[in-house]
Amino acid sequence: MKACGIEIQGSEAVIALLSLDQGLFEIPECRVRKFILRDDTEQAQIQKFQFDVAKLVEDYKIEKLIIKSRPQKGKFAGGAIGFKIEAALQLIDTVPVEFITSNEIKEQTKRNPVSIDFAVTGLKKFQQGAFESAYASMTAEIYNKD
Repeated sequence: MKACGIEIQGSEAVIALLSLDQGLFEIPECRVRKFILRDDTEQAQIQKFQFDVAKLVEDYKIEKLIIKSRPQKGKFAGGAIGFKIEAALQLIDTVPVEFITSNEIKEQTKRNPVSIDFAVTGLKKFQQGAFESAYASMTAEIYNKD
């Protein structure tokens, strides 16, 4: 299983790849750390954003996109550009997309803590939320099987 965790921050979709093979998690090298939607008013820019992510999915044989959910209203609500990014990702027809809440991430990482310190993963600090989204989703899938 190979997944791509995504955390949306403003006009950026920060990503982290995570794969699971025979019970061992690996963080594959990736040519990008984030995708930026430069102009959300231009249809061509949204299509390019979507194409770039779809190409990454194809090139790295990603089997699932996991997006860290953001509230729709309130103090930490996501902005309009972020919701356009979510829609563009959901409309990629070659890969399933799932959302995971902060509470689900906390619950899964409490049940199944990451066995290494984040600093030694090789990922940048700003990718931590994306990594945790992928990790929590994958551990939930593994350990919540009946």
